[in-house]
Order: sequence, then C-alpha cells, then structure tokens
Amino acid sequence: MAPTLHDVAQLAGVSIKTVSNVINDYSHVRPATRERVQRAIDELGYTPNLTARNLRSGRTGAIALAVPDLGVSYFAELAAAVIAEAERRGVVVLVEQTGGDRDRELELLRSSRRVLTDGLIFSPLGMAQADADRLAVGYPLVILGERIFDGPADHVTMRNVEAARAATEFLIASGRRRIAVVGARPDDTTGSAGLRLRGYREALDAAGIARDDALVVPASMWQRTGGAHALHALVDHGVDVDAVFGLNDTLALGALRALHERGRRVPEDVAVMGFDDLDEARYSFPSLTTVDPGQAWIARTAVDRLLRRAAGDPQVSGPVRLVADHRIVVRESAPE
Repeated sequence: MAPTLHDVAQLAGVSIKTVSNVINDYSHVRPATRERVQRAIDELGYTPNLTARNLRSGRTGAIALAVPDLGVSYFAELAAAVIAEAERRGVVVLVEQTGGDRDRELELLRSSRRVLTDGLIFSPLGMAQADADRLAVGYPLVILGERIFDGPADHVTMRNVEAARAATEFLIASGRRRIAVVGARPDDTTGSAGLRLRGYREALDAAGIARDDALVVPASMWQRTGGAHALHALVDHGVDVDAVFGLNDTLALGALRALHERGRRVPEDVAVMGFDDLDEARYSFPSLTTVDPGQAWIARTAVDRLLRRAAGDPQVSGPVRLVADHRIVVRESAPE
C-alpha cells in the first residue's frame, strides 16, 4: 500500500499536523524538523493526495500569473521563475497576458476565472496609481512592478532608483563622463523608465557632472530596435558619448549592435551597461555588463507571499511592500 501521512509522521517522530505543515510549506516549522520530515517523505516515497487536500482546504492547487507580454524577455524569464518556484511548492501556474492594456487588466482582476486559482500574481502596466482602489479584491493578490504603490495588496518590487544610480556610478568610476541613457519616457515619472532615469540623474549630480538633455534618448518600445535606433540617432546628430546605459537589457543589446555597425569599439570607445541581467546578456559579444535587480528573489517572494495568504498563515499581516536587493554584474561591455 502507498505510504500515508501517518507513516511519515511515525518515521520522522513528529505529529501528523507537523507533517502537514511541512507539506504546505508553513514558515513557522523549525529547519531541523522540516529536514527530518522531508527525509522521511523521501525515504518512504510519500506523495500527498492533492485532490483530497484541496477538497478539505477549499484550495485549488493553482495560482495565476498575469504579465503584459511574454514576448518581452524580462517577463518570459519572470514567468519561468514563478513557475519553477510554484512547482517546487506543489502548485501549478496559469499564465495570462494583458498586453499592458488598462481595460484588459481591470477585466482580469474581476474575472470569474479567479475562482479557478488560489490567488493572482499581477504585473500591471496600463493601470496607474489612480487605480489603486481597484486592487481591493476578495482573493489573495500580489502586485509586481512600479505602476501602483501603497495599494491594498502586497507589493513585491525592485529598487529601480538605487539600482540605476549604482549602474551610472559604476560607469563614472570607470572614467566615463558622456553617458547616454537609452529608453527614457518624458511623461513617465513613476514607472520603470522614470525611476531609472531619476537614478541616472542622481548619480550625475552627485559626481558633479552636468546634465545634457542630448544624452537622454527616448524609446517608446523597450526592445532591441529601440536601442539600435536611439544609438544611430545619437551618432547621426554628432552627439559625443563614451558610455551607454540602456534602461533594460534589450535596449542595451540593440545599442551594442548599432555601435558595431557604426564602427565604435566596445568597451574601448563606448562602454555599455544594461538592466535586468537577462540570460542572453551573458552570451552577447561582448557580453553585457548589467544590473541584476533581484528577479529570482522577486519570483520566490511573490509565490511565497501569495501561498501564505491563500493558506491563511496567521503570521502574514499586510499589505506590505517587499523590495529586492540589486547588484552590478560585470562583464565585457563595461569592465571595471
């Protein structure tokens, strides 16, 4: 016969309730106890009866993830990280795309499909701070990104200003003074573009380097074409640069290509810095120096927060804002 919860508890020398807490990944279980129970599970080959567990708990064993566009490398990698963490925790992920459209995002929040999952991890792009009250929903919800702060839901995000400032300071420390920033959006003050531009400007100000609007290059689409077009425009207008900071990696990779096409050596003539630490950044030529904004931590934390809320974990209060740490990943395009 298949091993039971009782068999695991007996082998581990703990109560059935403790085994259940380990299986449900409750945070208050002591590490040594968790390890002992896990060894017993592995030794016996115990597999939880998820159907029975879900019927008893009223949970579905699935969560939802909504992102603007899986064609964008950052969101594709984020989705993969969320799925991997959810799988490790014994749940599946239903992924939806919103296209960054506000109406679709609002429809998603109130959709009847939400009853099919235990909660939603949501990265809005069309919604803004004025929509914060729309996040007061009757199910577990975790918000990602920078569009809405101080809303009625948990918010897991990154240090955009500080990370962009660190990236610019890195370029300044390496001797660069004419640093172009690619991907600015003049009407954006609170989204990723606005926050990262603020960090760039703070670093220039702190170093006593005069701001030059000619070095701030907009790009409506944060894709390789946007980065390449921006760099070609700089060269065509005779703007002198010795470094380029792409506000995401795909912009930086497009700029890197354009620099090669225009005969600029990287990093000898122009250093290039990105933001996101996408997997492809390490395989460009030269490999891309970039900012790791903590994407893996964001995925793990979002899944953990959502599942703890879904399980009614008494230690979870809220709503809270949880912010990832960042680091500079030094590669060939901008050496130290």
